[in-house]
This record gives sequence, structure tokens and C-alpha cells, in this order.
Amino acid sequence: MQDTLKQLLAAEQEANRLTELAANAAEILVTQANEEARAQEQRFLAHLPELRAAFIDKAEQRAAQTLAEMQRRYEERLEQLRQDAEQQDQAALDAAFAELLRVEESIP
Repeated sequence: MQDTLKQLLAAEQEANRLTELAANAAEILVTQANEEARAQEQRFLAHLPELRAAFIDKAEQRAAQTLAEMQRRYEERLEQLRQDAEQQDQAALDAAFAELLRVEESIP
């Protein structure tokens, strides 16, 4: 019986030792994971200005492209309005000349 108790005591001590080793290993893993998370956060924060700059560059490119497109449309519309105005001017001149000719014909 005493041998059985000694074996049980030894098994319990071994179980306690293994539990302690597992707890220590888990604590080490948690510490390492926290350190890695902090390191990744620092890398991300260090990379943030570069990300921000890239975003701003793209936004500026899009804005420049939009402005160029708006300028092109404005110039096209302006040209169309000028052509319309020239046509209207010619029609107005033709109508004025026709009216003058009618007035001259009606004067005795």
C-alpha cells in the first residue's frame, strides 16, 4: 500500500510539474504574441505616412483628371456657343439686310 501511495504522490507531483510547465509555456506564448502584436502595430504606424501619401497622390491625380475633363467640356461648350452665336449673327444680319431692302423698296 505504501508503494501505491508513493506512486500516486509521484504521479501527482509529475502532474503538477507538467501543469506548471504548460502554464509557463502558455505565458511565454502570450508574451511573444503580445510583443509581435506591438511590433506589427509599430510597423503599421511607421508605414502610415506612406499610406497616407499614396492616398493623397491618388486623390490629387483623380482631382487633376476631373479638372481636365471639366475644362475640356467647358471648352467644347464654349466653342458650340460661339458657333451658335455666329450662326445667329449671320441670320440677324440677313434679316436686317432683308428689312433694309424692303424699306428701301417701299420708299418712293
